[in-house]
Amino acid sequence: MNKIKSFLNKRIGFVSLLVFFLWLKTVIAYYAEFSLGLNDPLQHFILIINPIATAIVLLSVALYINKAIVSYIVMGVIYVLENILLYANILYYREFSDFISFNTIAGASKVTKGLGTSSASLMQGHDFLYFLDFIIIVVLFTSHFIKIDKTKIRKLTAFATTMLGVFLFSLNLMLAETNRPQLLGRTFDNSYIVKYLGFNTFLGYDAIKSAQNNQVRSTAVGTDMDNVLDYVNQHYAAPNKSYFGKARGKNIIIIHLESFQQFLIGMKVNDQEVTPFLNSLYNDKNTMSFNNFFHEVGSGRTSDAENMMETSLYGLPEGSLFSKLGSDNTFQAAPAILKQKENYTSAVFHGNVGSFWNRDDVYKNMGYDYFFDLNYFNQSDDSSIGYGMKDKLMLSESVKYLEQLQQPFYTKFITVTNHTPYDLGDEDQVPDFPKPDTGNSVVDNYFVTAHYLDSALKEFFTYLKDSGIYDNSMIVLYGDHYGLNATQDKVVAPMLGYDTNNSDFNEVQMQRVPFMIHMKGLKGGINSTYGGEIDALPTILHLAGVNTKGYVQLGTDLLSKKHSDIVAFRDKEFITTKYTVIRGNDGDHIVYDNNTGAEVNLNDNEQLAKTVDKWQEEVNQKLKISDTTNNKNLLRFYTPTGFTPVDPSEYSYQNEIQRLVKTRDELGLKSTSVYSKNNDKSTTPLYNTDAPELNGDRTYIDSWSSVLKGTNDNE
Repeated sequence: MNKIKSFLNKRIGFVSLLVFFLWLKTVIAYYAEFSLGLNDPLQHFILIINPIATAIVLLSVALYINKAIVSYIVMGVIYVLENILLYANILYYREFSDFISFNTIAGASKVTKGLGTSSASLMQGHDFLYFLDFIIIVVLFTSHFIKIDKTKIRKLTAFATTMLGVFLFSLNLMLAETNRPQLLGRTFDNSYIVKYLGFNTFLGYDAIKSAQNNQVRSTAVGTDMDNVLDYVNQHYAAPNKSYFGKARGKNIIIIHLESFQQFLIGMKVNDQEVTPFLNSLYNDKNTMSFNNFFHEVGSGRTSDAENMMETSLYGLPEGSLFSKLGSDNTFQAAPAILKQKENYTSAVFHGNVGSFWNRDDVYKNMGYDYFFDLNYFNQSDDSSIGYGMKDKLMLSESVKYLEQLQQPFYTKFITVTNHTPYDLGDEDQVPDFPKPDTGNSVVDNYFVTAHYLDSALKEFFTYLKDSGIYDNSMIVLYGDHYGLNATQDKVVAPMLGYDTNNSDFNEVQMQRVPFMIHMKGLKGGINSTYGGEIDALPTILHLAGVNTKGYVQLGTDLLSKKHSDIVAFRDKEFITTKYTVIRGNDGDHIVYDNNTGAEVNLNDNEQLAKTVDKWQEEVNQKLKISDTTNNKNLLRFYTPTGFTPVDPSEYSYQNEIQRLVKTRDELGLKSTSVYSKNNDKSTTPLYNTDAPELNGDRTYIDSWSSVLKGTNDNE
């Protein structure tokens, strides 16, 4: 005991005590307050050690101060601020399932709004544990167990303490990068930074990111829009009169097929169709199916795909636009356009936490009326896999909310089960589809999870038809990005009849993803037009009867006679109807003939070489226009005629169920929800799923009244 007392009576000892208290409280909070998605022992270890390094670095600042009383005051101030940051994050997370950003702290009004009018309602009985250390410290000083150490600290000792913190942080970062490569370069969820590096690092990282964004934006002026508008006006593609308005007034249902590549359509493994339902839909007479449709995502992957589908602007060259800029950017997105032009209600259904890819902020800026994230679904030990709720469970439980939306509605369902590592339990695997044996376990599992997704979609479509929603809807399905990497693609290439010696060409060809537009009465067929995700929004809007002229969209209607068939990839490579163009190690173009896969010698074809250079200039310009618009937030300077910029403060995703019912009740006989049109009877009993997790219990699917009674758990 005397040794402990002697150590604590030294300044370095008191710093150690404060570090210990901060570490202990933070670890308790990690496990008791936050959902950080810990998947393996290494992640637990990193989580446990990550508060230590920055606490040492920050508190070591006080050791450089010679005057004892001032040194202790500085320690106390730093310690109090650290505790405020910790507890404020606890309260903020209870309200918003996210962490306090630099911009939230910088704006006092946002902090007040964020934590609500009374943070007392967010406090819980066990919170006294987070303040118990203050009582202990006061008792230690008042009992003279600890006294202020007036001995001067050598600068070398202070520096060594700081360097210890820096070393521990470097070790922490190395372990984090081992477990999650490109952690800081490819951030898609604030919780990942906190989980791996802690609150201090997250706040510092967010501050740097905000400063960089603000610096770029501070140089922007309204005239910067001139080049953007010139480009958009010159490349506008008028709608095809035969299709314009074909879906006017129809519900629009977007189904986001996670990691789903085009080659899965029609493919057989062991004489079994991988996706029998999607195959039938793809070839349905009421489906317009595009067989040369490509994803165009960068490192933002899923969020890039969503951004293109919703705004017809590309993601960023590095990182995710949703994560880096989505909280503050102005959008001209599908939900707001359809609401203002055609009185659509909009909603997203996703079985993951709302903060993933920063969706809970981005969707507000896009104008989504509702966002049903993981908190709105029944959660159990076996309901989720990898990146969220299993598709059969998410889709089946979504319909109790879907039927309450006012029609016409614009909805997006984000599936997740077909996400790497494609690890689906035996109980969820469809018996009639045995796992293939390609020699690569990831590829084998990819086919299994794709088959599961296909089965889930069949159940969902059956419900849409039985409930009557199908007859009044246009359903759009798209693959967001590749599912297999280059190495895994080589395993699949022989199965597709590709020349395995032409891997570069094959790799581009395999970036095709499905794009299907299905609607009763739509003149369908296989459409071989070349296009990509950037083209989806103008195509959908024109079908809905909304002309895209005047909006800042870089894609063109796939059904338009003026459609541009140059598909630009985020790395500036591209593909046209005849040629695939990639960049060699020396930066020169390597061109392949799409029909034969053979490399074209540009030295023997001067005219083609000039054409390729011209195409490259177009691709570069298109990407540059997008990047400038996004990075400088230029859309704040331009409002299309008849469009009102979205005010995100008008949106909240905290009381979705009550808002649905309130809207329905206020409208009364004027309510257009499926529930109201069905004489106030639920259509959820029409949903049939073989999801084994339910084990025959349909409570969470069927009972709308039980949902209302249970809202306080999630609200």
